Amino acid sequence: MKILITAAGSYGDVAPYTGVGAGLREAGHEVTLATHDTYAPLVRAAGLAFRRLPADPRAARPDPGLASAPAPHGKRDLMRKAAAFIQELGGGIAEAATADTELLLLSTTTAPLGLHLAEALDIPSLSLALQPNAPTGDFAPVISGGRSLGRWGNRAMGHLSLRVIDRLYTGAVRDLRTRLDLPPATPRTVRRRAEAANRPVLYGFSELLVPRPKDWRSGLEIVGNWWPWHAPNAQLPPSVEDFIAAGPPPVFLGFGSMAAGDGARLSTLAVRALRRAKVRGILQSGWAGLTPGARAHPDILTVGEVPHALLFPRMSAVVHHCGAGTAAAGLRAGVPTVPVPVTADQPFWAARLAALGAATAPIPFKDLTNGPTDTPDRSDNHSDIHSDEPDERAVARLAEAITRATTDPAHRERATEAARHLATEDGTAKVSTAVARLP
Repeated sequence: MKILITAAGSYGDVAPYTGVGAGLREAGHEVTLATHDTYAPLVRAAGLAFRRLPADPRAARPDPGLASAPAPHGKRDLMRKAAAFIQELGGGIAEAATADTELLLLSTTTAPLGLHLAEALDIPSLSLALQPNAPTGDFAPVISGGRSLGRWGNRAMGHLSLRVIDRLYTGAVRDLRTRLDLPPATPRTVRRRAEAANRPVLYGFSELLVPRPKDWRSGLEIVGNWWPWHAPNAQLPPSVEDFIAAGPPPVFLGFGSMAAGDGARLSTLAVRALRRAKVRGILQSGWAGLTPGARAHPDILTVGEVPHALLFPRMSAVVHHCGAGTAAAGLRAGVPTVPVPVTADQPFWAARLAALGAATAPIPFKDLTNGPTDTPDRSDNHSDIHSDEPDERAVARLAEAITRATTDPAHRERATEAARHLATEDGTAKVSTAVARLP
């Protein structure tokens, strides 16, 4: 089949689909991945055809060297930014498929748009989600912060969260359906049609972290993680290999696409915490631009983009924001995690890792970055909030968590057990099986 995968967002929203695409290509399909220009080299390296989608988040990210980053002012501003991203993305989705496309595979971000494209082309589609976004009584919506509201409350909040998402996509869907010469229909109407038809949705995470809720409808299946593609003969850069070989296994620390503009303060915090814990460290610069800077230390190395599948197994522990993919990568490596969730679904995954025993108690990111000089409105007094000097209590808290992760054998045992379990799962193969079953 000629398959088009659409994925949009940060690295963690896109990279898992390179592994899915490579698996489908090996099964004999012709696969194209439509995503942002930033990821074109990764897509092509995986042997997939690339097609461009607009609204690349990296193109608009703040400069890591800035003393402060313009932050959204509350939920309304966040909603406006999300709606603008979706509106721009909608136009690209309309151009992504060609006349000979036979199947659409849709990520969480692109599914509310891709369903309309599949309708216009009269071809099947399959949703591949990275988060458990279907309402359930088992837990609250993943973006709500993780606090359970009881079975009835969890389900009610789950349905409410879907309505909020529908509203975000309303303008883009209206324009897309007009462009595709489809009759008017709201995102909610199309979503409900898919649910009523028991349209399949595959979830790319492990039941070890999220057991399948018993109250989910049929057609919703948890299949295991989809791992980003990397070359079978890929190796760590020589500088990283040399650093690892020079002493005890270091601790990884990075925040991926989070914390842009907070680099100076976070770097100082990381270096002090690593030194206090008396461990070596590898800082991944990420969007925050982490670097030891003037406080460079021979026991701390800064790296750019390095595959977690190669780096994490060599670590004694990993400290990160707990995006879905990074959380799973730590488990796969069998190393303990120090979760520092920032936003969105990250508190949910952080809590799941801690409940599994493979992680320390989560440390909310704001607890590390809000020092005693901070004001309630982060848009004011930037010189204080973004000072290079972190709160000493934050340094102590992070150092204590790192020490616990690297010295408590229980965390290592739980992580090792989880790695053994994940090794028995093959989420990519289950996508290929699902594709073969489609009418």
